[in-house]
Amino acid sequence: MSNSGFPISGFPSFGTDAIHAGQDPAKFNFKSAVPPITMASTYQRSDTGIPDLTNGKYIYSRLGNPTRDCLEQCIAKLENAKHGLAFSSGMAAITGCIQTFAKAGDHVICGDDVYGGTNWYFNNIANKNGLEIDMVDMRSVDTVVSAVRDSTQIVFFESMTNPLLRVVDVAAVAEAVHKIRDDIVVIVDNTFMTPWNMRPLDLGADIVVHSATKYINGHSDVVCGLLSTNSSNMREALFMTQITLGAVPSPFDSYLVNRGMKTLHLRMPRHAENAMKVAEWLEANPRIEKVFYPGLPSHPEHDILKKVARGAPGIITFSTKGKEENATKFLKSTKVVTLAVSLGGYESLAEHPASMTHANVPKEHREALGITDTMIRMSVGLEDADDIIADLENALKVAIPDGQF
Repeated sequence: MSNSGFPISGFPSFGTDAIHAGQDPAKFNFKSAVPPITMASTYQRSDTGIPDLTNGKYIYSRLGNPTRDCLEQCIAKLENAKHGLAFSSGMAAITGCIQTFAKAGDHVICGDDVYGGTNWYFNNIANKNGLEIDMVDMRSVDTVVSAVRDSTQIVFFESMTNPLLRVVDVAAVAEAVHKIRDDIVVIVDNTFMTPWNMRPLDLGADIVVHSATKYINGHSDVVCGLLSTNSSNMREALFMTQITLGAVPSPFDSYLVNRGMKTLHLRMPRHAENAMKVAEWLEANPRIEKVFYPGLPSHPEHDILKKVARGAPGIITFSTKGKEENATKFLKSTKVVTLAVSLGGYESLAEHPASMTHANVPKEHREALGITDTMIRMSVGLEDADDIIADLENALKVAIPDGQF
């Protein structure tokens, strides 16, 4: 199954790794084929004193849990990383990174088109804690380079942005930043792309972060965040932040994400196939003003996508004709597609960025980016593509009747 000419080949043994990495039955009680959910909050000790937390022994579940370990080992393998860490949410993972590697007076470069919660954190919390923040268009390497200061400690961006679906040349940005100073930490949020489509660490990033709530879990039933890195020093620093802040997922949440990850290599091609069919249909629809989908040849970063990724995921952003009321009426008229935030689950979801996920982004910033009041972000699910399209067609006809476009 291919996505508009993108090669199906990519990362060898991805499916095998997703199913087996961190899951050796020999290390579990009774040699269970499925990792057990270890709910214990504390563990019997053989001696007093402070143990070595790196030796695989467990003393308290905030500091380490067998079920969480399985998840962390698996995501590390899928990202071709040495280390993985699981957090209680994607935002916990992001804020944990920033608090670990930046202090008051330091400078952080952030992509200008990021998730609304990330934007809010940088511009309403991190800045109040003494960090200096510049938000720039990460598609321009020259712009990124010109933004770097002597005090720059972190460059943070999304591999595919939310909600405009811009594609960043991760390799070019990482190389340019590290050429200036190799101690600047390049952090890439790979939530939309997933390790199935892109591995930022292989492209030069230092840390990759995921909201595992989305595609990695894939079932819209858990909130979780994941980090991966090849640096042992960064892993140790992040580990201390993780356990000190207590931003860890429960054993049951770890189990759910670990289970969902087993089918990532099966779900992502279907998401992409459905998204391409929907994107092509939307692009030809007279009621649609504009379609943003990197899998389409018309997308400005289509060629960059082919350079840095296996293909595009299942997220489409588009703008309807008419006004905001037309867009919102469309969202209220779908039957198969659910009006809800989040993305990456097996079911199709759609939302209105200007009033939902990005409502806390200042209006002038939204307008500068091009996040309009008629813009809709859709997570194309695993339903039959024809049923999704039929649902969209019916809702568009309700929202924008004949003669109004």
